[in-house]
Amino acid sequence: MENAGIKVGSDQDTLVALLAENWWAIAIRGILGIAFGLVALFLPGATMLSLVLLFAAYAFVDGIFGLVSAFRAARQHERWGYLTLEALVNIATAAIAVLWPDITVLAFVLLVAFWAILSGVLMLAAAFELQMVNGRGWLVLGGLVSVLYGVLLVGAPLLGAVVLTWWLGAYAIVFGVSLLVLAFRLRAQAGKHRPLATA
Repeated sequence: MENAGIKVGSDQDTLVALLAENWWAIAIRGILGIAFGLVALFLPGATMLSLVLLFAAYAFVDGIFGLVSAFRAARQHERWGYLTLEALVNIATAAIAVLWPDITVLAFVLLVAFWAILSGVLMLAAAFELQMVNGRGWLVLGGLVSVLYGVLLVGAPLLGAVVLTWWLGAYAIVFGVSLLVLAFRLRAQAGKHRPLATA
């Protein structure tokens, strides 16, 4: 049992080291989230088509950075399933929004709700894989906010476009701040885990 405990701890330390090395990718995702949220809050009069395309661009770029993180994890022979799945969900959601830009308000709200809930669940699952990481609480917070936001949208799908924009903006800012804080927590740990990651 002791050997098994050592193996689990070693796996977690290696995963933390890998994330610490890639803190910049998480930071970029956080900055993109904050930027998207600010645009949504200060330009609430944008048409629904613009909002759909803006959301699609954000989800696509976020998915690409998620794939980069997953690819680097795979190269290190570490767990990469949740990262890949979340990235593919983001890219697929962006593709749906681009292919149907004249999607109705109700359908768009439900699409965003589905994306937020699934992304949040995957973030929570990833958080519980990182029991040793210092910024784990921020990842949990981001996942909970994402799920809560999706549930609120499902409960009130016929909100006006301006209110939806404000909700989306507030959600993206909280989500982005959570990722940004996590990134800098990981950056602070990068030096501690560097020898393990190199090995």
